[in-house]
Amino acid sequence: MAVGAEFIALVGVVVGAGASYVSTSLSERARWRRQLDVRWDERRLVAYADYVSAIKDIVAAANRLAAHRGLTPHATPLEPTEQNLAQLDDAEVRRIALVETVRLLTDSDTMTAVTELNRCVWHLSAMSSGRVPADPVRWRAGFAAYRLARDEFHRCARSTLGIPGVAVSRDRSWPPRWFREGGAAAEPDGSPDSAA
Repeated sequence: MAVGAEFIALVGVVVGAGASYVSTSLSERARWRRQLDVRWDERRLVAYADYVSAIKDIVAAANRLAAHRGLTPHATPLEPTEQNLAQLDDAEVRRIALVETVRLLTDSDTMTAVTELNRCVWHLSAMSSGRVPADPVRWRAGFAAYRLARDEFHRCARSTLGIPGVAVSRDRSWPPRWFREGGAAAEPDGSPDSAA
């Protein structure tokens, strides 16, 4: 009888140790995955922010160049000199480099949104520099398409980062309502909102 009781006690100790090991292993694995997710989310956020910053640099320069061509109102139009066009090209080179990091870190839905946003930005850049024909109506349509593409990118990026809810919607009209109604000067960056 004593041997049976000792055996049962030994089995209990082994089962308890095994359960403790499995529990600890699962807990450590879950903690490691959470840390890995946080690390990738941080990198993804930086990549998205850098990419959007490059996009905004291109759009800001394109707005100012377009204003010089009479396509849109802007407080400080930019003459299409070699230096100013080179600045637009430099911003494009920066965007190209940054989009590769986004491509490595994101999902296919966000990459589809990035592709459309890139196309819209290229169109604005080409209109503003005179590489494609443009008039104020085409510029407004191109800028509206850019804003929709930008909002879709933001929606997809927020989803990959696990940010709940939706981004705040903006007045989609261009030129802005206050400009049309009051005839005031354009905002400093020439865009319908400060987020270009």
